[in-house]
This record gives sequence, C-alpha cells and structure tokens, in this order.
Amino acid sequence: MPKLSDSMADAVIIRWLVAPGDAFARGEALIEVETDKATVVYEAEADGTLDAILVPEGAAAAIGEPIATLANGRAGPSQEERPTPVQRDGAGAERPNASPVARRTAVELGVSLHGIVGSGPGGRITREDVQRAASVSGERAERSEAEVAGGKGEVETLELTPTQATIARRMAESARTIPVFTVSSDVDMSLITELRRGARREGAPSLNDFVVKAAAGALQAFPKLNASFVDGKVASYARVNIGVAVATDDALLVPVVRDADRKSLAEIAAETRRLAEGARNRSLSLEDLSDGTFTVSNLGMFGVRAFTAIIDPPQAAILAVGGVRRAPVEDADGGVVFRDLMTVTLTCDHRVVYGADGAQFLSRLRDLLERPLELTL
Repeated sequence: MPKLSDSMADAVIIRWLVAPGDAFARGEALIEVETDKATVVYEAEADGTLDAILVPEGAAAAIGEPIATLANGRAGPSQEERPTPVQRDGAGAERPNASPVARRTAVELGVSLHGIVGSGPGGRITREDVQRAASVSGERAERSEAEVAGGKGEVETLELTPTQATIARRMAESARTIPVFTVSSDVDMSLITELRRGARREGAPSLNDFVVKAAAGALQAFPKLNASFVDGKVASYARVNIGVAVATDDALLVPVVRDADRKSLAEIAAETRRLAEGARNRSLSLEDLSDGTFTVSNLGMFGVRAFTAIIDPPQAAILAVGGVRRAPVEDADGGVVFRDLMTVTLTCDHRVVYGADGAQFLSRLRDLLERPLELTL
C-alpha cells in the first residue's frame, strides 16, 4: 500500500481495476483507494503483470503492507504460501479477515464482524458465518429487547468511515500531544463588508477569502507560525500553503491554497471556490489536500460568534473565524458608533511559538483586514 497523503496511516481498496494475470503499463490505473482525505486512483509505477490479489475490495491495509503480488517470470506462491495480510480499519484496529460478500451481508444484517470465527480458508469469515452470527444475536436480542429499549430507548450504532476514523484519530492525537495556547481579537470588518456590498457579482471574493489573504500576509511577517514541530525540532517552511477547512456531509476536509502569499485576492477567491466544490463532491486530487502549513477554519456562516479550533498536526497553528456582528464601539472622541466586528481566535503549539508571537500575528492580521486596500493590490 503506497502512501497517498501526508496523514494517511492506512486506506481501503474500493475497486481493483486489473485482475490476476493482467499485464499493465507504467501509468495505468491499478486500484481505486479511499484514503483519510479522498478517493483516489493509484497508477502503476512500472510495467508488470498482476499475479495475485492479497487485499480484496472493501478491505483495508496499512502503508507498506502487501496488497498484491506481481508475476516476475517465476511461479508465484501457492495460495497456502501467500501471507494473509493484517487488515486494519480506519482507526488502526485489526480488521476482521472476511470476504467482500460477508462484509456486505454483515452491513445488511447489522452484525459486527469482530468476534466471528471464520470457517473459510485461513479462517476467513464467509457469508454463512455472518448469517449464523446474525441468527444467534437475533435470539439474544429477543430475550433482552426489554432491557435494550430501556431508559435510553433503542440504540443505533454507526461505524465510522475511513475518513471519519482518521479524523477522530488525528484530533485525539492533537489534543493529547500538543501543548496549546489561544489568543483572540476582535477585528473591525466594516470596510470589507462595505467593499463586498458594492461588488455583489458572481465570483467576488468572500469574507473568508479576505481572511486567507490577510493570514498569508501575516505569516510573511511572522514566519514562526508557518512551521511544524517534528521529531523534537521546529521545521519552518518557505512556502505559505493555507488549508481551508470545508465541512462535507460526513467529514471535514482541508484542501490547500498553495502559495497564498503570492496569489492575488481574485486568484485566492477562484481557488477556494474550486477547492470547496471539489471537497463537497470528493473530487479533489492528492495535491489539493497536501502540504498545508497553516489552517483557517470559519464557522461564521453558521451564526457562531467565536470558537477554538484544534490544531491539524503537524502544523503549528490554526485560525478560528467567527461571524460578523453589528456592535457598539467607542470612537476617538469618546462617542459610540456601531461597527461590523468579527472575532478571530488563534490556537498555537507552545513548543513552536510563544504568546507574544501569537499576539503579534493577530495584530498584523487585524491591521490587514481593517485596511483591505492593501489586500486588493
């Protein structure tokens, strides 16, 4: 199994595009794979002939685990000699050795494959094994139905998709291993809201596009935040690649605006629209999802005033953006005026940057957003 994304630990094979005995050329599509971020097609890195499939459709394999054998002029190993791969689910737990038909049957009957003793070759779980387990569990369910439907009512358990499982694992790892601090600031967005009000045309930059552009400028001024903590060292990056969190129906994807500091506001707007659409229909390429150095997460469109985001490791910081609200502020003469305010919260890895670094970054970000003409040049 090749490594197909920065954060990938394992992946599920959706479909084999070649069969045992088929010859293929370099660059020819071999398999469709669901990683933690997207469904991608893996292409052959060299010419060859497929000998045997070790990991069937619907099964998972960790990076580096064998998923097939290639014919090389010698007789391939017999079925008995071929190693049975250790299949793992999206969370990294050992995945039961079951046929694709057995997996589909388990889903249809609502039966967990864990704990089922397989009667097939090599202990593989068959459809009949699943049906027997469903029959036994059905009898048990009838006996305990009153208990199951007790205080909390009936319980519906949903298995995580590989993407959801990977997100859960990475967020738990982030919260457990990264010492963080947060700093917040209110930004006067009145000039930007006025600019956008006067340019309500299709393709006009969104409020979040202004934030991405300003964040790129602030990272230029304070490159300490454009970094990662890796193997006990701080790795600083020359390129400013800003991830933009996009919520989909069943996951949270973070496509990347590459070289955001070198792009114009219009180019960033066009790129974020393409990435958001690709994230929602799961058509993004691996390049679209890789090499992020900083992340912007915006929940303002949901009426959220402020929130704290979890760092996407190994990045050193993430910016949480709340919604714009009309609020009274004191002017220079001591009077009260109403302005469009937006709360931003920066979460930082304290091993990489300190409180003053975060505060200075937010100060520069605020200056850029409150003087948006600089962002449009």
